[in-house]
Amino acid sequence: MHVSEGRGRTPLYLKVAADLRTAITAGEYGSGAKLPAEDELARRYGVSRGTVRQALAALRTDGLITSRRGTRRVVLGGPRLHSFGELRSFTRWARSLGEEPGSRVVAIDRVPASEEEAEKLRLDEGAIVYRVRRLRTLSGAPVMVERTTYPERIGELVAAMPPDTVSHSVQLELHGVLFADARHTIDLVPADDDDAALLGCRAGESLLRERRHSTDPTGTPVEWSQDRYLPGTVAFTMQSSTATSALGRRLSG
Repeated sequence: MHVSEGRGRTPLYLKVAADLRTAITAGEYGSGAKLPAEDELARRYGVSRGTVRQALAALRTDGLITSRRGTRRVVLGGPRLHSFGELRSFTRWARSLGEEPGSRVVAIDRVPASEEEAEKLRLDEGAIVYRVRRLRTLSGAPVMVERTTYPERIGELVAAMPPDTVSHSVQLELHGVLFADARHTIDLVPADDDDAALLGCRAGESLLRERRHSTDPTGTPVEWSQDRYLPGTVAFTMQSSTATSALGRRLSG
C-alpha cells in the first residue's frame, strides 16, 4: 500500500498513522503484539523511515502503542485501565503488557518510624519499621526506584525473602498479607543523588513520583511507598464518569 498527499496536503505521516490506527482498532494487531519493523512499514507505505517514525510517535501519543530504544513497537490497543492488582503491583502491571520485570534490592533497613511513616502506617512515632529500597527494571533497563516502608511484622517477611525476588506483593499474599485498598498520589520530585546513581539520570532532574498508601481488608495499613520513575517511561491515565472512576498506567514511548 502506498500513500500520497492529496490536494489538502495532508502530511504523509498522518495518513500512515490513520491506517495503522484503523488496523489496531479493528483487531488486526492484538494487544501485546509487535508492529512490523520501521523499514518494513516504510516499504509497505512507500514512505521514508522518518515518516514512519512520525506516524508511530502519533500513535504513542494516542496511547495505542509503546516502545523503548532498541525494541519494536508493542500494541496496547488503547489507553488501558488496569485492575487493582496490576496497578498496585509493578510486576503484575509489567507482565500484563508482555514486559519482563526485574528487581534489585539496594537496601533493607530496620529503623524507627519517622513522623510521616508513623502517620501513614498508624504507628507510634519511633515504632520499628522496615524501609526497602529497590531498583525496578523492564527488560533489563532501569525504570523506577521503589521506596517502601512496611510495619515491622510485614517488613520481617520481606527481609527474609531472597534478594532476587521479583514480586514482594505476590510473596506477601502467600503469607496471608492481603491488599484491599490503595490511594495513589502522583506528582513530580527532583532526583536525589541515590536516584541519579541507580537510574543513570542527573541529580535534580524531575522524576514522576507515585506515592501509594495500601491497606488490608480490615483497613489496617500494610505499606507506604514512594516510586520514582524516569521521565518518558510511564504515563498514567485517569478515566472518570458519574458511574465510576479508574486509573491506568502505561509505558511511554
